[in-house]
Amino acid sequence: MLENLNQLRGETRFCDVDIVAGGATYAAHRVVLSAASAYFEAMFRPELGLNETNVQELLAAADMLQLHEVVDGCCEFLCRELHASNALGILRFSEAHHCEALTKSALNFVHANFPAITEEDEFLDTPQALLSQLLTSELLRVDSESQVFQAALRWIKHDVTQRRCYVFEILSLVRLALVPVKVIDQALRDCRDMSVKVALRSICRDIASKRGQLVPLRVCPRELAKKNIYIIGGSRRETSTTWNPEDDIFETVAKFDIFRREWNETAPMEIGRILPGVAALNGKIYVVGGERGAQILANGEVYDPQNDCWLPIAPMVVPRCEFGLCALGNSLLAVGGWIGDDIGDSIECYHSEENVWQIIGNLPEPRFSMGVVSFEGLIYIVGGCTTSTRYLPNLVSYNPVTQEWECLARMQVPRCQMGVAVLDRYLYVVGGNSSSQGVLSSVERYSFDENKWSSVYPMSIPRAIPAVAAADGLLYVAGGEQPCEATFYRAQITISAVECYDPLTDNWKSCPDLPVSRSEAGAVVV
Repeated sequence: MLENLNQLRGETRFCDVDIVAGGATYAAHRVVLSAASAYFEAMFRPELGLNETNVQELLAAADMLQLHEVVDGCCEFLCRELHASNALGILRFSEAHHCEALTKSALNFVHANFPAITEEDEFLDTPQALLSQLLTSELLRVDSESQVFQAALRWIKHDVTQRRCYVFEILSLVRLALVPVKVIDQALRDCRDMSVKVALRSICRDIASKRGQLVPLRVCPRELAKKNIYIIGGSRRETSTTWNPEDDIFETVAKFDIFRREWNETAPMEIGRILPGVAALNGKIYVVGGERGAQILANGEVYDPQNDCWLPIAPMVVPRCEFGLCALGNSLLAVGGWIGDDIGDSIECYHSEENVWQIIGNLPEPRFSMGVVSFEGLIYIVGGCTTSTRYLPNLVSYNPVTQEWECLARMQVPRCQMGVAVLDRYLYVVGGNSSSQGVLSSVERYSFDENKWSSVYPMSIPRAIPAVAAADGLLYVAGGEQPCEATFYRAQITISAVECYDPLTDNWKSCPDLPVSRSEAGAVVV
């Protein structure tokens, strides 16, 4: 058999691969090479035979043998496999093997997903030099500097005997002047190691006395920290104006800098919309659907904050308004809503790289005017209206991978047309309309960890259809509608008031008003 195989090779019959070495080319049979060498067997397998257990060994061997195509294939595979649980390991591995493209992709992923990465076990074994490099970066995409502070403490406490010598060096890289004093005080109460406790007390005194000897006091938020709230689209209805539905639908976008506490306008959308779907994905803002006049829209636009410009994207399969839109991974999911004269139950997914929408599933029953968020790989849908019930208390979760639904604990107050946002492992539901209480000022939150609802301190004023977003550890609510007693009728008018909720104090504070009153708008943080 071997003699016959060698004869076939010599005659180049059935040869299906050429091996090039030292300028010479050798015809060969893949099956023979694979039978004789596990290395070649892996290389010739589909997808280069790659999997999570062999790819790093294969890349190292291919790098040593200067098989550049194999190295590139391994790097492409690892780029696709980047996840919060492995990104730091892939980053360290790629740096060790001088894979520049993979290193860049892994580092970008770490910057973009830093809060999630710091919750993984892999983070605890990060070398001190790499951690310091990350903590100095302007590119960490965090909700607040508190997340950086808590990550640094978690790393120190994991091996406090060996790492207590780095306490001041590590914490000096955290922009502690931006961390609420209550957060540092809580860390002090939770700390059991005396050396770390002494360091934290010294830092607290340094900040309180404004000496700035231990940590810098004059610091700015990181460049890519989520610090701007965008209020997008919506409408205005005020008693002092004659309301024209077309004239009072906004193309404009109001941007609130949460650190400077001031409003500015950005480039307007091409199309004004009320009740659109709004979500942030990979540092850009997507706005799709909504309504203008009597027309329900399917088209969409994407905004690039770096260039302050909008570009069109592919339209949804189904035109929708009063629906839910959220980001999950590298995709957007659009859920339910008004779809003309009827209520929709379809779920469609937008693939940003291909710029295409496709239907991927259905709701248990048609629903609109609900709240939709994503959290740790699941979609959560709360409240809203169905064909049979105007105000729902229901909360359900959806797994896009298994397409399984789960009914969860119900809200205390059934409602629709409310604002929703996720903050510190809680889903907040803000204001809205209720059958028994009308426009609501009440706020309740759902614990993802405990499957339990609880009330928090109510807003200063009732609001329906407000714009709600979470940023820098606070919950912001802007605009919305209030009931107004006119001469002969009861109407809803838009408001410009803005307030924010601090979960550490369970209290609301006033913020600068919107430049113009508006409701039915979307809110997103970038």
